[in-house]
Amino acid sequence: MAFKLGPLNLNAVAQGVGGLVFGSGNKSPEDDDGGVEELLERISNGKLADDRRNAMAELEVAVAENRAAKLAFGAMGFPILMAVFREERDDLEMVRGALETLLHALTTEERMYKEADQVQPGLVNSELLAREPDSIALVLSLLDETDFYVRYHTLQLLTALLTNCPARLQDVIVATPQGIPRLMDMMLEREVIRNEALIVLAYLTRSAEEIQKIVVFEGAFDRLISIIKEEGGSEGSIIVQDCLELLNNLLRNNPSNQIFLRETLGLQPIASLLKLRKGSADGFTQQKSVNLLCALETVALLLAGGPNAKPGKDANVVANQTLFAQNKLLDILLALCVEGRVSAVAIRCSALRCIGDLVAWHHGNQDLLGSKVIGEDADSEPALNCVLRLLLRSTNLSECIAAEYVFKCFCEGNPDGQTMLASTITPLPQSHGRGNNRVVENEKQMSLGSMLVQALISSDGRNDIEASCRAASVLSHILNGNVQCKERVLKIPLEIPSSSLSPPELLMPRCMRYLAAAVPSTSSINESPGSIWLQPVLLRLLVTWLVDCPLAVSSFLDPPAHLPFLVDLTASSGSLASVHVAGLAAVLLGACIIFNSEQGSKDATVVVDIISQRVGLTNYFSKWEEMEKSSLFVSATSASRLPKPLTRLTAAAAAAGDGMISIPSDHHQQVQSFSNENLLEPLVTTFYDAEFVVFIKQLEPVVRERIVDIFAHPKSRVMVDTLGFEPQKGETDNDYIQRLRTSLQNQAQEMQNLLERNSALVEDLLASSNGTEASKVGEEKALRASIHSQGGGVSKAEVESLKQQLEVAQQWVEAVQNEKQGLELEYQQFKQIALDKENDFRGLSDAYNALEQDNVRLEQELKTLRAALQEGGMVSVSPSSAELETVREAGRQEAQKESEGELNDLLVCLGQEETKVERLRARLEELGEDVEKLLEGIGDQEGEAEDEDVDE
Repeated sequence: MAFKLGPLNLNAVAQGVGGLVFGSGNKSPEDDDGGVEELLERISNGKLADDRRNAMAELEVAVAENRAAKLAFGAMGFPILMAVFREERDDLEMVRGALETLLHALTTEERMYKEADQVQPGLVNSELLAREPDSIALVLSLLDETDFYVRYHTLQLLTALLTNCPARLQDVIVATPQGIPRLMDMMLEREVIRNEALIVLAYLTRSAEEIQKIVVFEGAFDRLISIIKEEGGSEGSIIVQDCLELLNNLLRNNPSNQIFLRETLGLQPIASLLKLRKGSADGFTQQKSVNLLCALETVALLLAGGPNAKPGKDANVVANQTLFAQNKLLDILLALCVEGRVSAVAIRCSALRCIGDLVAWHHGNQDLLGSKVIGEDADSEPALNCVLRLLLRSTNLSECIAAEYVFKCFCEGNPDGQTMLASTITPLPQSHGRGNNRVVENEKQMSLGSMLVQALISSDGRNDIEASCRAASVLSHILNGNVQCKERVLKIPLEIPSSSLSPPELLMPRCMRYLAAAVPSTSSINESPGSIWLQPVLLRLLVTWLVDCPLAVSSFLDPPAHLPFLVDLTASSGSLASVHVAGLAAVLLGACIIFNSEQGSKDATVVVDIISQRVGLTNYFSKWEEMEKSSLFVSATSASRLPKPLTRLTAAAAAAGDGMISIPSDHHQQVQSFSNENLLEPLVTTFYDAEFVVFIKQLEPVVRERIVDIFAHPKSRVMVDTLGFEPQKGETDNDYIQRLRTSLQNQAQEMQNLLERNSALVEDLLASSNGTEASKVGEEKALRASIHSQGGGVSKAEVESLKQQLEVAQQWVEAVQNEKQGLELEYQQFKQIALDKENDFRGLSDAYNALEQDNVRLEQELKTLRAALQEGGMVSVSPSSAELETVREAGRQEAQKESEGELNDLLVCLGQEETKVERLRARLEELGEDVEKLLEGIGDQEGEAEDEDVDE
């Protein structure tokens, strides 16, 4: 079992160190450690100082020349040498010897060992030493010594440690008191020590944000700018490169340090590093090229801001853009990339990308670039024209990508700039467009639009198609997000017709013609491998053009051949670019569905029908998904705008390279794919970027939803002409019957075709869900019946959506049933309340009748008493009959008022209940219930009782 610690194989370490310490039976000459153990014993326990110094010198030689001695020293030597640093610091010879011995022990050999598991002694010893924080603190304390060689070798020792185990040493140095300040003090020493200190600090600050803050707090910016000026700026030596590397480490993804630099020293020192001296032409030394690349990296870092900076919304980035523009950085960058004074491709590419970053989402800088003119008055030319010419003519793909990036940044968030560029697009005379006899004007007098059109209509071989595709990529940025520009370019003819009879050719049909001409064949791929990437660029232009522009969609679909050809492109295969051609064709079809005006002859329903008939919706969306899973698409999802960091190991190769170092990581995969094809001719530019990828991912679910909606609500395809069924004048009965029979037969045949088509779609739907449970068979049958009844169909890709719709419908039915049950229960409750009110009314009536009976009885008793008194001769003390009648009438009226009030209240309650009953009756009738049947037998008995009361 192999035990590993980071890059170390501990088994191999144990075998190598253990064999050297304890010995082994078979000791080859290669395993001879040169007596390291004896030498360490003499250093540790020797009595004579000279003997101990001699032992240190012999140990240094042994460790420097013998790999086995390095391993043996790492196993037992560190504590002894640390003791020398602590106890014998006054003996400079011993300290120097110990430092040099440690340096040899930590240095990793450049040669590779033959055995795969063989241990690298320098890496092992570095890990062992870095694990001892006290030892690292002791080594750092040696920087306080006054001896030159002690400090020099100490810095070299720290560099070796940082090379082998940077992360561990960074943590130890941060935790060591006065660790970083000691290193910063070394930058004030003599040049040799200062240069070594720069290397150590460059290693320390690569990925440690805390160390970066401490270094800046110790005044790193002032010291670095001073050293760069002392060394001669970009003309200086490798020390300028080290200073710029350290400066870039402090600025990378660190907005606080960027703000501190801008507010303390300003950005003028950075811009001045890139300024070329008047009269200086190409022929830069390699070191000057590296220095310029590092300075351009500094500019890129300042214009990128922090890791979460959003273009146009980050205050730090906007402030840097504004200050750089005030320092004339745009003129300096244009001199590096388009004036022809620099032949290094890497420098030109980096300068172009810096121009893009300088103007991105900054309206002031965009206007400045749009009005910038290069050259003297007689030979002056707009800067954008120079960038476009560079894009069209360059033989280097990285330079093409960088030049296109300038147009991308100029057009983003700049509708006025887009309109200005679109206004320069005008038709060319017929002589400019074709053949070898065309008249070539002075290109410096041509507008940018004329250069674009001339490149777009070139047709002298496949190389001109590549130029057309590059021009198409620029045009896509001019049109992106600007409906007015899209509609304007849609109507501009490419050439002035030679005669009034010949119709002018527009740009969109020409793009489709080039798209067809760029279809790769076996011979074309062998002769021109790069031609396979031409179609994706043109498809990208068409997608950009059609989005949010129904007029462009209508113009695209009007020619009968466009839609079938585009559908056929979704079946592309046989080349590396086939996945992207098919995927982008699917995206273009999706744009035709979503942004269709629904007014032309080919609406969204027609597009969906053609896709389902010729490709199948499942296959259509599979092409989309395959494109999204491709490595080029995935690599473009990165939104990083930063180039790779330049170090001593990579800077020289980058300066002499093809400009790849200036390309962000999200485009590396695309460029490398082109490079792997060993292409010998100019290439097109890339066709994916982060914004376009986000748009495609957002468009796909919208297209799916729209297709489901089309099938769920099919458009009526047969318009019934009722007038056609009426007899026509002069038509006999036989002719009329024959005409009707023919019409019915045609309609029956059309209906049969629709049924067959729907049946095929249903079979696809059912075949895609073979793994479903048996309980869902009824649902599938209902779904098939629904599709037949609607006259539409669905594909396999819509199975899940339709099932979800079915589940929603079932849930709705259940909700309606629950609502029906609730209404029935409420109806029964209100009916019971009505019965209770009726019973109360009957009780009130009975009480009134009883009161009347009592009144009659009392009157009778009163009459009897009055008659008895009169017969006895007594004077009547009773009131007269008139008075009694008055009292009786008052009592009757009072009782009647009380009963009428209660009766009115009861009638109001009955009216309200009757309204509720009527509403319940209407709702039950809507739900299909027979209300009369529910009310049978209710109220019969109560009705009879009421009749009896009325009779009484």
